[in-house]
Amino acid sequence: MHAAAHATRTAARDATNRVAAAHGFTLIEAAVVVAIIGIVATAAVPSLGAMLQARRLDGAATQLAADLQFARSEAVLRHQAMRWTLHTGPAGTCYVLHTGPADACPCDIDTPARCEGDAQAFKTVMLPAAERIALQSNAASLLFDPLHGTSSPGATLRVIGADARVVHQVVNVMGRVRSCSPNAAVSGYRAC
Repeated sequence: MHAAAHATRTAARDATNRVAAAHGFTLIEAAVVVAIIGIVATAAVPSLGAMLQARRLDGAATQLAADLQFARSEAVLRHQAMRWTLHTGPAGTCYVLHTGPADACPCDIDTPARCEGDAQAFKTVMLPAAERIALQSNAASLLFDPLHGTSSPGATLRVIGADARVVHQVVNVMGRVRSCSPNAAVSGYRAC
């Protein structure tokens, strides 16, 4: 009887060991899993970088459109002409929403705008070159009329990403802003 019980216990222990061995990982299996995770992560990094750059471009374009609308509405609300003025330099680009002449509130990427005379700055936005977002315009300054909210002159402002994708903010003489992207290259924007 004793031999039969011992054989049963031994068979049960062997079965348990086989089950435990089947649930574990060998060093080779673990290395293969780590290698696969590394390959997937390496493939995902460029697309993550492109996604972050697209978000930066969209954020800068959206902020610019909102700031242009803000300048227009403040001109009408305050019964005072408002300007949007662009300044560029080697360290980046900045623009100022202000009153007074176009050259009254200069800014550079390191310091906010300081206005001369009676001019007053309402907002300064900096776009450092390190963020790889650039801003170009066919007009250095836009003047929003306090009576009608019109813009003088009309302009096309180009927000340019590191991958050369572009969002245009088109300001017509009525002071309205329209956003578009050449060939609809930027998701969420209609084609120009």
